[in-house]
Amino acid sequence: MTALSYTHGTSTTPLLGDTVGANLDRAVAARPDREALVDVPSGRRWTYAEFGAAVDEVARGLLAKGVVKGDRVGIWAVNCPEWVLVQYATARIGVVLVNINPAYRAHELEYVLKQAGISVLVASLAHKGSDYRALVDQVRGKCPELRETVFIGDPSWDALTAGAATVPRERTGAIAASLSCDDPVSIQYTSGTTGFPKGATLSHHNILNNGYWVGRTIGYTEQDRVCLPVPFHHCFGMVMGNLAATSHGACIVVPAPSFDPEATLEAVQRERCTSLYGVPTMFIAELNLPGFASYDLTSLRTGIMAGSPCPVEVMKRVVAEMHMEEVSICYGMTETSPVSLQTRRDDDMEHRTGTVGRVLPHIEVKVVDPATGATRPRGEAGELCTRGYSVMLGYWNEPEKTAEAVDPGRWMHTGDLAVMREDGYVEIVGRIKDMIIRGGENVYPREIEEFLHAHPGIADVQVVGVPHERYGEEVLACVVPRDPADPPTLEDLRAFCRDRLAHYKIPSRLEVLDAFPMTVSGKVRKVELRERYAPG
Repeated sequence: MTALSYTHGTSTTPLLGDTVGANLDRAVAARPDREALVDVPSGRRWTYAEFGAAVDEVARGLLAKGVVKGDRVGIWAVNCPEWVLVQYATARIGVVLVNINPAYRAHELEYVLKQAGISVLVASLAHKGSDYRALVDQVRGKCPELRETVFIGDPSWDALTAGAATVPRERTGAIAASLSCDDPVSIQYTSGTTGFPKGATLSHHNILNNGYWVGRTIGYTEQDRVCLPVPFHHCFGMVMGNLAATSHGACIVVPAPSFDPEATLEAVQRERCTSLYGVPTMFIAELNLPGFASYDLTSLRTGIMAGSPCPVEVMKRVVAEMHMEEVSICYGMTETSPVSLQTRRDDDMEHRTGTVGRVLPHIEVKVVDPATGATRPRGEAGELCTRGYSVMLGYWNEPEKTAEAVDPGRWMHTGDLAVMREDGYVEIVGRIKDMIIRGGENVYPREIEEFLHAHPGIADVQVVGVPHERYGEEVLACVVPRDPADPPTLEDLRAFCRDRLAHYKIPSRLEVLDAFPMTVSGKVRKVELRERYAPG
């Protein structure tokens, strides 16, 4: 009898029962003199003892501003040490940190400020042409609960930390003792393609354990130095990065305010980083730097690639040329804190590129028929669902939307099409909404993208379905060429696919691009490609 597509992760190591603050206190006590945080742009460094003291100072500064347990404090900032300090400071005093995407404009900022009921906002001053102070001024009058804004690098930040002197140190300890690991600690807005984003509400238990298990799976110890060019406002940075590091006593290295391939490799070289994070497009940008070979990356051993599937050729180069023999692929979503599936350090190349790993300890996953909810046999495609400690508390103040995503059995429905192999490893074959239906045939863009990555003239590729009068949808390949002066033609592409892909999978349209439209967290906006190139 064929096994069903269900599996769960077991371990003799129990889940952590700490709050984020208590876990940091244990790290500080265990290794006060080890480095905890390095900001390469400014040259600032904190040992664990210094980091713990700085976190406590920011926490007391927030208390001095009248922030109380359960309040929502927003952070709208690029990667910087202050972001990390605010993350741990809010957790220490039972405040819910609301992560706000640095790319948001005024109407998006206004929505989040009001929807979450943010009382204090911590923000950057400016970045990439955005004047954050001016944008806050635009919306301040429409957000009655917003009492104050603190700008990083401004006298208002100095005033925040100075205010700590008015609050006894014992107060943070008393608040910490009153907290539960099941209290909400983070609201992260998921970038919906239609309508306003939803605020996934995560507990201490959700994110601390997920960070811990991601780090444990790739063998983090206090010897590790983790380079994080991925955004802190997303789970990739603040959970898989920051919490994975501090829960194992490792060091967080901030290479730049936002992703810069040269700054990233420079930080790895200078700080002798052992781990590097990124989405595949980030690694592609680093590998394609003209001076790539001049960087000394021999300190690297591991890292995490997530956000979208990794092409085989890219993975081969990351392992061989970046020395990341133990690099890990992670799969997850904000609503699951985020990681459910992860490859292991000793997995072979095929498992690292053909799958997104197997289930992490203390988590369950299954693949179900999207129409009936019945668990599919292994080897058959269906919707991936996950259950366990990592599933969010819910969408902030949106019980109906929560019920649409999390069923009565507490299974989170991901919206991803997946196949579970006999060995329990899972392949993601696409989004339910991204699947192309051409003349009645189901076409999975991921399969075609993987195939086209082997084309010598293609640096990167995304495949989407666009409307077609006869077939319903047709296959469009959007390509970034290796040589912009000599891009592949549609005829080249079709000849490359012929006899190796079924005829209905072969792209009938080609668009050559300089770059793909991206979210700030590094994911390609396929919805924008579909809209841009739809006929008429």
